[in-house]
Amino acid sequence: MKYTRSTALAAIGVAATLSLTACGSDDSAKDSSSKGSLPSSSSSPNGDSKPEGGSGSDGSQAGNAKTGSGGDTDTGAAGNGGTKTGGKVTFCKTADLAIDARNAAPDKVSGRIDITMVNRGSTTCSATGFAGVDIKDADHTSNPIERGHAQPRITTLKPGEAAVFNLAYDIEGTGHSLASPTDILVTPPNETHTVSLKWPAGAGKIKGAYTDVQVYPTHTTK
Repeated sequence: MKYTRSTALAAIGVAATLSLTACGSDDSAKDSSSKGSLPSSSSSPNGDSKPEGGSGSDGSQAGNAKTGSGGDTDTGAAGNGGTKTGGKVTFCKTADLAIDARNAAPDKVSGRIDITMVNRGSTTCSATGFAGVDIKDADHTSNPIERGHAQPRITTLKPGEAAVFNLAYDIEGTGHSLASPTDILVTPPNETHTVSLKWPAGAGKIKGAYTDVQVYPTHTTK
C-alpha cells in the first residue's frame, strides 16, 4: 500500500515538472517570435530607408524651410513687384514719374491711348497694378474709367525705365459721339497724387459713353 502511494506521488511530481517546462518553452518561443516580427524603425513601409531630417524625423528640415521662406524678405518684396529695401515695397511716386499720353489706335475702329510713365527718380520702384483714370469732358465733368478684365503684371522700374498702360474703346465712325474729352486725369498705381494730361490730338471719337472706355494694367516696354 505504501509502495503504491509513493509511486503515485512521484508520478504527480514528474507531471508538474513537465508542465512547468512546457509553459516556459512556450513563453520563450512567443517572446522570440514577437521580437523577430518588429519592423526596423529606419525603414518605410515599402522597405526603403528614410533619410535623416526628413518628414519622419524631428522636423528640423521643415523648420529650416520655414526660416528660409519667412526670413527672405528681399525675395518677398521682389515677388510683389517692389524695391528690395529691407523687405518693404517701395511704389513709384507721382513726383518721380514723367507721364504722357499719345494716340496708339491700331486702326479706325479700335481706339487706344498709351499712357507712358518714366521713372526719373534715383531708385528702383514698383508701378505694378491699375492706375486710376478719370476723363474730363468739355462740360467740365470728370468721369471715372472702369478697369478692363486683365491680370496685373509685376512692373518694376529702374531709373530711366518706362511702364505703359492703355485706355481702350471703340471709335465712333459716324462723327456723332456723345463724349468730348479734353483731359485725362491719371493717378499712378498705389498713389494718391494725380496729374492732368491733354487728350491726345488725332485720337478717335469715343463710341458710346465714358463707361465704355476701359483702363488696363501697367506693363514694361521691354
